[in-house]
Amino acid sequence: MSDCIGRRAILGGLATPFMAMPALARPPFRLGKDPQPLLSPPILDEAGTTRKLDDFIGRVVLLNIWATWCPPCREEMPALDQLEEALGGDRFMVLPLNIDEGGITRGRKFYNEVGIRHLPLFWAEPLRVQLAFAFIGLPTTLLVDNRGNEIGRLQGPFDWNGRGAVDQLRNVLR
Repeated sequence: MSDCIGRRAILGGLATPFMAMPALARPPFRLGKDPQPLLSPPILDEAGTTRKLDDFIGRVVLLNIWATWCPPCREEMPALDQLEEALGGDRFMVLPLNIDEGGITRGRKFYNEVGIRHLPLFWAEPLRVQLAFAFIGLPTTLLVDNRGNEIGRLQGPFDWNGRGAVDQLRNVLR
C-alpha cells in the first residue's frame, strides 16, 4: 500500500508542471498572428462627441463591450477601472463600450453607484456594435493594437487584475 501512495505522489509531482494554471496567472488572449482590421460603429463619448476606433490609433486599446443589465459585466468593471488606473496613458487605454438601450446616462449612473473613477464612458447603439464586431454574448473584450487591428478576443468575464492579464498587456505594450 505504501508503494502505491509513493508512486502516486511521485507521478503527481511530475505532472504538476503540466496542470492548468490558476485563473489569475492565465493570460486572457490567444494573440492572433494575423491582425484583423475592425469596422467601427459610431461611438458616443460622455461629452457628446461621436468617435470611431480610428480616433484611438497610436494606443493599444482593450475594448470591453458591456451593459449594466449584464451581471458578469457589472462584476468585472471595478477590475477594468483598476487596470486603467495602473496601465492607462498615452500607449494604452481601456475603452468600455456600453450598449444599454438607456444610453450613456444609464452607464454614468452605474459608474457612480459602484465607484468607477478612472474609466472613460462610451456608448453605441447595440445593433450597430453587434454588426461591427460580430460578437455573441456579454461581456466581450477585444484587444486592439496601436494600428487599430484586432489581435485578440475574449468572450465572457475575466479577472483583469490578475497577473496573467497585466503581464500579457505589458508584453503587448513593449
